[in-house]
Amino acid sequence: MTGTGPPRPGREAAASPSGREAGLEATARASDRQGRRGDRGSGRGLSGVLVVAKPAGPTSHDVVALVRRLSGARRVGHGGTLDPFASGVLPVFVGSATRMAEYHLHDAKAYRAVACFGATSTTDDIEGELTPVGGPAPTRADVEAALGAFTGPIVQRPPAFSAVKVAGRRAYELARRGERPELRDREVEIHELRLTDWDDADPAAPCATIEVRCSAGTYVRALARDLGERLGCGAYLAALTRTASGPFRLEDATGLDEVRRLLADGAIERRLLPPDAGLDAYPGVTPPAADLEAIVRGQVVRLRTDVTPGPGDLVRVLAPGRGVIAMARLRDGRLHPDKVLLGGTD
Repeated sequence: MTGTGPPRPGREAAASPSGREAGLEATARASDRQGRRGDRGSGRGLSGVLVVAKPAGPTSHDVVALVRRLSGARRVGHGGTLDPFASGVLPVFVGSATRMAEYHLHDAKAYRAVACFGATSTTDDIEGELTPVGGPAPTRADVEAALGAFTGPIVQRPPAFSAVKVAGRRAYELARRGERPELRDREVEIHELRLTDWDDADPAAPCATIEVRCSAGTYVRALARDLGERLGCGAYLAALTRTASGPFRLEDATGLDEVRRLLADGAIERRLLPPDAGLDAYPGVTPPAADLEAIVRGQVVRLRTDVTPGPGDLVRVLAPGRGVIAMARLRDGRLHPDKVLLGGTD
C-alpha cells in the first residue's frame, strides 16, 4: 500500500532522555494509560486505521459496531459510507486515528460498477422497484460512446433515496413516505470511465461492467441512472465494489471474517496502519522536544526549518519514536496546533 506514513507510535527508547524529552514522554505515557482506560477493560489502547474489505450485506455502521464491540475501543468511525448491497474498501478509524478521518474527506474513490440497461429503479439501484423501459437495448459500442459525456467535471443530481438533507430531513426519509425531495444538483468530477466487460446474455437487458475513478461525493447510482437516460433505455446500478478510497486499496484490505478472528484473538494490531496513514500530502515535521511539549499543550511555536505545507497549510507533527502526535497549520513560520492526538481517550 502506498502512503502508509511513519511507523505507528511506540514508547521512546532513549536510555537517558533530557528533561524536555522526559516531559514529552511522561505526557505520552499518561496518554497511553488514559487510552487503555478508555478501552473499557480491553487492556490496550488501540489506535490506527483498519482497511476492511466489506462484503455485500452489512451496513458500514454494522462494521464499525463489530470493531467497537470486539475491540472494546470507545472511538471507532469509518471513512465513507458503502450501501449495504455494495462491497469493497471501508477504512475504519480506531482510537485517536478517528481525529484524522476528516483529512480524508476529499479522497478520490475508485469503483467497479455493473450497470444494467432496459429498466429504471426507484432507488437507482437493484434494491429499488424496477420499471421496464421500452425501446431498443444499447450495444456495447453505444455505451462506450456515451461514457465520454460523463468524463471530467459534471453536474449530478443525487438519488432521491440518499442521505442528502432537505429542509433538515434526510432525502430517503421523504422518499420512503412517497414524497419527491427537491435535490440540488452538485458538481463532481469523473476522472476515468472504462467499460471492461459486456454481458448480453439477455439481449433486452444487457449489463456493462465499468471501472470508475471519481471525486469524493460522486453517486455511482446516479451515474448509472444518467447513462441510461442519455441512451434512452433506462439503467440502474446492479452491483458495486469500491476498489480504492484515497490511498487505501482493495488488494490490501482485510476481509470481515478475518477482522472478526483477529479481534477475537486480540491480534488486530498487526493489521492497523498508523493514524496518519495515507496523509503523505501533508509533510511531516519534527520540532525540538521543547516545542513538541508546547504543541501538545496547544501552544503556537516557531518552526525552525523551511517546509512547504500541504492542503489547508497543514503539516503532520512527528515525535521521535512515536510518529504523528498532532496536525498543525503552518502560517508565517509558526505552527498552530489543529488536532493534538496525545491526551485523548480511545
